[in-house]
Amino acid sequence: MKNFLIITALCIGLNSYSQKSENENENVKQAIISFFDALHKQDSTALKSMAKGNIKMQSISVNKDGETVLQERNYDDFVKNITSIPKDRSFEEKLLGFTINVDGNMANAWTPYEFWYNGKFSHCGVNSFQLIKKEDTWKIIYLVDTRRRDDCQ
Repeated sequence: MKNFLIITALCIGLNSYSQKSENENENVKQAIISFFDALHKQDSTALKSMAKGNIKMQSISVNKDGETVLQERNYDDFVKNITSIPKDRSFEEKLLGFTINVDGNMANAWTPYEFWYNGKFSHCGVNSFQLIKKEDTWKIIYLVDTRRRDDCQ
């Protein structure tokens, strides 16, 4: 009987942990979806509220000589660039999936994407978001992406 009670308690604990973890994964996913909604609407106020300050952003690509290039910028410049795109130009970053890991108040989200500009394919890659949970809200603290034109699935 004692073993049955211990096993039952462990199963209940694991089940509630699993449900909480799944809920947090969904909350992180929703934060990223909201980020891209604001990006596509060019909503600087919403974009600024989704990051914890003027975070560092990086992009990894390969130049014409085949060398790996790391570009860096800060979030404020990124927001200015997005909001300066003329309204007669269309752009869309299509997310192709989500892999999310959460440990307490830290999360990582891996999101493969395709980027389209004026209805034409531009490039593909993967975004890697690092997030922190503060006051029940997930905020972006770091963002790095890859960019390539070939080998897109």
